[in-house]
Amino acid sequence: MISDPKLPLASGSTSVGELRSPAEASVPLAPVTVSRPAPSVARLWLRRLGVLLFVFLCATLGVMLIILPWRPEWSDNPLLFSYPTFRAVVASGFVRGVATGLGVINVWIGFWEAIQYQEEE
Repeated sequence: MISDPKLPLASGSTSVGELRSPAEASVPLAPVTVSRPAPSVARLWLRRLGVLLFVFLCATLGVMLIILPWRPEWSDNPLLFSYPTFRAVVASGFVRGVATGLGVINVWIGFWEAIQYQEEE
């Protein structure tokens, strides 16, 4: 028996009269609507607080990464005194620019989350 790959599989019998045509097989089913219970007040405030803390953390770390690489403390760090090669790499303009770019991205992510926040209805 040769089967046509375009025809849907029949459950049970394989007689030609019981197979459905492709037009019948593509009839969409009715959408199922699921009603969700309203979130509690505590859950709503916890979500708001979580978003607020996330935005604050992203903005703070981002501003620190934007400003700190251009300060003297970035390369005159006592932790780097024993590693002169690593100190030279950290003091390079490329590494400072990468850190500043990551800071800008971090600030952008924080504010994007604040803008995109929506309350559940």
